[in-house]
Amino acid sequence: MDCHDHYIRRGLTLALTTLVAALLSLIPWSGTAVAHGSVVDPASRNYGCWLRWGSDFQNPAMAQEDPMCWQAWQADPNAMWNWNGLYRNGSGGNFQAVVPDGQLCSGGRTESGRYNSLDTVGAWKTTDVGPNFTVKLYDQASHGADYFLVYVTRQGFDPTTQPLRWSDLQLVARTDRYAPSQNYSIPVSTSGYSGRHVVYTVWQASHMDQTYFLCSDVNFR
Repeated sequence: MDCHDHYIRRGLTLALTTLVAALLSLIPWSGTAVAHGSVVDPASRNYGCWLRWGSDFQNPAMAQEDPMCWQAWQADPNAMWNWNGLYRNGSGGNFQAVVPDGQLCSGGRTESGRYNSLDTVGAWKTTDVGPNFTVKLYDQASHGADYFLVYVTRQGFDPTTQPLRWSDLQLVARTDRYAPSQNYSIPVSTSGYSGRHVVYTVWQASHMDQTYFLCSDVNFR
């Protein structure tokens, strides 16, 4: 009976843990993420992983179907639960000094390394875009923006085999100030791009010196 009771308790504990995790996945504004935002289209890496797997993050099929998200979930699930908290404070506009090459997608390993897995080189899921597309950003706390910078990786750069460096980026859009809101749209016009690229968005928030560094994987049709 003792052994039987042990397995029953163990099974109930596992079921309860799974249920709590599933319920938490339905609450995007949890913990430190409540006051921030991210690029939602084309989806930033951790937002995309949360969107696709947040309600099923323990599914072993992810390892084969979406291996880059799998390694991110295994490294630190909080990178997805806090998909809208990838920022640095006090950069002073000197982004290359605080975000070294190879660490662009984690914002220079910000938040004690929570987002380090986003720098992992590999075949991240992509969003199809044309030469003219719109970057859409969600700002839950309505911080506003002093400006946005949008970059695209140079033609010939391969994000599946090469770490991302500042020298791989080409500026395709720089905006003026955006008044506080929850939704921003940034029109982008490009030419000469085809295949897989990274869209890199830098969002300089208005409420303080707080900067977001956001990688989105795209496929230019």
